[in-house]
Amino acid sequence: MTEQQEPQAPADDALQAPDSSGVAQEAGDELTNAERAILAAAQAATTATTELTMAANPLRDPRDRRLPRVAGPCVLVLFGVTGDLAKRKLLPAIYDLGNRGLLPPGFSLVGFARRDWAHEDFAQVTYEAVKEHARTPFREEVWKQLSEGIHFCPGEFGDDGAFDVLAMMLREIDETRGTGGNYAFYLSVPPKFFPLVIEQLKRTNLAKGPDGSWRRVVIEKPFGHDLKSAQELNAITSAVFPESSVFRIDHYLGKETVQNILALRFANTLYEPIWNRGYVDHVQITMAEDIGIGGRAGYYDGIGAARDVIQNHLLQLLALVAMEDPTSFDADALRREKEKVLRAVKLPADLATGTARGQYVRGWQGGEPVVGYLEEQGISSDSATETYAAVKLEVANRRWAGVPFYLRTGKRLSRRMTEVAIVFQRAPHLPFSKDDTEILGHNALVIRVQPDEGITVRFGSKVPGTAMEVRDVNMDFAYGESFMESSPEAYERLLLDVLIGDPPLFPHQREVELSWNILDPIEEFWASQGQPEGYASGSWGPASADAMLARDGRAWRRL
Repeated sequence: MTEQQEPQAPADDALQAPDSSGVAQEAGDELTNAERAILAAAQAATTATTELTMAANPLRDPRDRRLPRVAGPCVLVLFGVTGDLAKRKLLPAIYDLGNRGLLPPGFSLVGFARRDWAHEDFAQVTYEAVKEHARTPFREEVWKQLSEGIHFCPGEFGDDGAFDVLAMMLREIDETRGTGGNYAFYLSVPPKFFPLVIEQLKRTNLAKGPDGSWRRVVIEKPFGHDLKSAQELNAITSAVFPESSVFRIDHYLGKETVQNILALRFANTLYEPIWNRGYVDHVQITMAEDIGIGGRAGYYDGIGAARDVIQNHLLQLLALVAMEDPTSFDADALRREKEKVLRAVKLPADLATGTARGQYVRGWQGGEPVVGYLEEQGISSDSATETYAAVKLEVANRRWAGVPFYLRTGKRLSRRMTEVAIVFQRAPHLPFSKDDTEILGHNALVIRVQPDEGITVRFGSKVPGTAMEVRDVNMDFAYGESFMESSPEAYERLLLDVLIGDPPLFPHQREVELSWNILDPIEEFWASQGQPEGYASGSWGPASADAMLARDGRAWRRL
C-alpha cells in the first residue's frame, strides 16, 4: 500500500535531551565542586522537563520514552511461508524491521512448509519477496545479517517427525544465535490447520519454555466462522497457550490511520465535545475493493463479505469510533471500552430492510470487461456467497442512542477505498434563503484509512461573489504531505508488537465472541433468503443497499 520512498530516520528514533555531561568531562578538574553541582542540577532539570513533556502525552505508552522499541533475542517460526501473505507482507515486513534497526543481531527466522527446500532455498525465496515488496530501500549489509539467521524445516502439519526436527533446530539456534528460548509461532495457514499445529507445538514442548523465556502464538483471521467455532478454536488454543501469549492479528488495527482515530478523539478538545448523539447525524464505515476474489475461491466461497470484513475490520473500527475514553492506553483498558461498545450494539428490528447483500455479475472494471462471481474459477454456479454486505447498526448507550452506524463492504466496486465518515446534523437554524444553501450538505469528518491516508473536514463556505451562496468545501490533512517519513506497514507494527509482547492492537477473545454475536443472526437470516441480489461489477453495489439508507432519508457518501 505504501509507495517506496527515500530512506528516512526511523519514527522511533530516540529523542535525546541536551546533555551537559560532555561539557563537564571536557572541563575536567578546571570545574569547582560548586560548578559541578550547578551543571548536575541543570542536567537533572532538563531531563525532568523532557520526561514531564512526554508523560503529558495521553497517547504515549509509559514504557516508551521515545526510545526505539527494539525486539529482544528471539526466533519467529512462520508456518505457511509459501502463501501469498508471507511473500507480500510478512517476509518484507521482517526485512523492514531489520532495516529500521528494530530487530536484534541474533534474530532468526524459521520457515515451515511442505517443500523440499534447504535453508538456502528459503533464503532465496525471502530475498525475492524482500526485493519486490519491501517498503524500505534494500541494503546489502542488512540483508547479510538477516540471512545468517534464516532456516527452513520441511514437513507437513501432521508429521510428528518434522516437528521433532523443528524442536531440535530451535534448540540449536538458541545455542548458536543466543535467542534464549524465545519463540513466536505465526500460523499463516488455513484455519482448519490451527488445531493440528497447536497440538504439535504442545506435543514437542515448544509451547512452554524454560523460566525467563517466552512462547507466543499468532493467529490470522478469520477467528472461526461463527460464535460456536470461535469458542471451539479458543478452547483448543487456551489449552496450550495462556491468553496473554495469544496474538490474534487484525491487520487493520496496525494501520496508522486506524490508530489515529484514538489520537484524533482523545488528544484534541476540538472534536470530543461534539462526538455524540447531540451533534452526530450518522456514521458510515466503508471498505470498498475494486478487485474480485482473484485466486481465493477456496477460501472465500462460503465465507463471504460479512464474515471476511464486517465481523473483524469494520466492527473494530466501529468500536474505536464509538468507545468512551479509556483510563489508559494499555491493552486491558482499551479492550474494556471496546467490549462495552460491542455489547451495546443493536441489530435492526427488520433484517430485511436493515441489511443488504449482493453478488457481483459481469461488468466493466478499469475499462476492461470482467466476469461475474459465479463465473470465477472454482466457484459453484449456484453459490449463495455474498460479495457485498451492508448493515445498519445502533449503539444503545447514552452517547449514541438513536445514531445509526452504516457498515458496508464489497468487491468489484467502483474504486478501492476504506474510510470512516462522521456525518453531523444540519444547523438547527440557517439565516439564509433556501436558494443560498441549495447545494449545502452535512458537515462531515472523514478518516481515510486507505489508499490516501488522512483526514478530511467538510464544511459550508461562502462562494466568492456578490451573492450569499454557501456550498460544501473540504479541508484536507494527508499523511504523506504532513509527515516527512514513510508510514510503517501494518504488519511491521504488529510483528514488532508480537516480538516485544505488546498486546493493545490485538483483539481479545471476548471481542471476537461479541462480534460473532452481532453477525450470526444476520448470517442466519441471509441463509434463508436464497441468492444474493446481483450488482454490476464497477458499480457501488446492489440497489437494496441504497434503499436501506433512503428509507432513513440518507444516502451513501460518494467516494
